[in-house]
Amino acid sequence: MDRSSELADFLRSRRAGLTPAQAGLSAGGRARRVPGLRRDEVARLAGVSTEYYTRLEQGRSGHPSAEVVDALARALRLDQAEREQLDDLLARPLPARPGPAAAQRVRPGLHLMLHTLEQVPALVLGRRTDVLAANRLAREVLTDFDALPATRRNLARYYLLDPAARDRVGDWARIAAETVAILRFEAGHHPHDRRLAALVGELTLRCPEFTIWWNDDRVLRRTHGSASYHHPEVGELHFAYESFQSPGDPDQTLCVYNAEPGSATADALRLLGSWTADPALHPGPVGLP
Repeated sequence: MDRSSELADFLRSRRAGLTPAQAGLSAGGRARRVPGLRRDEVARLAGVSTEYYTRLEQGRSGHPSAEVVDALARALRLDQAEREQLDDLLARPLPARPGPAAAQRVRPGLHLMLHTLEQVPALVLGRRTDVLAANRLAREVLTDFDALPATRRNLARYYLLDPAARDRVGDWARIAAETVAILRFEAGHHPHDRRLAALVGELTLRCPEFTIWWNDDRVLRRTHGSASYHHPEVGELHFAYESFQSPGDPDQTLCVYNAEPGSATADALRLLGSWTADPALHPGPVGLP
């Protein structure tokens, strides 16, 4: 990926999404020709010249100081993930490593922890949202990743390319768009990841909405949030998920989908847990003999 064009697109998208009021500026009496901030307004907020900011947005300014980067982040109201993306795009590009990246493997201790979480869905995600491991309830609530070839176990591919996901995932467009933003974030951290580039190419060709979301230049680090799923046998499931980075590999994330105690979701998970623990108790698909 061309870092200069990536940086230009990112900066333009961030200032286009920030109104003068949000930035603490007066909109003035004249009509505005751009939806967000103008270049001169960003430059003024960051304490740099308009010419310098223009060169920066065009990828012609070299490597700005840490003070300038801090000032830009404040001017554009960047959150933590966006600030990390800016740092990545401004960093000197590292040479591409020869050959494929080393395969990620889940430590035995982390794998054991995953499967001790018997009452809620949990999974371990690696680079590019690869599903490295999933417990029984995660496979039941989302999809059976273990039944897929190892190279196809990927959360973004499931959300965006599996037709069943559009029915299974509540608020599918939001979850799918957030997943694209996570891939965008990873592309900044791993610009030479060939498998990530191949995944982006596949999603571009096969998912009609992907290009729109990708071109938004939104970035997101998976930390916490909400998600809902429609299970064909137990109905609606509502979760608050939390994500934890692995101390041994910051590119591995343990995602735990928690349910409110005493809620209908918690009751449904207990039922699903009994079925998966003892398949003989499973009633089979609803509506079939």
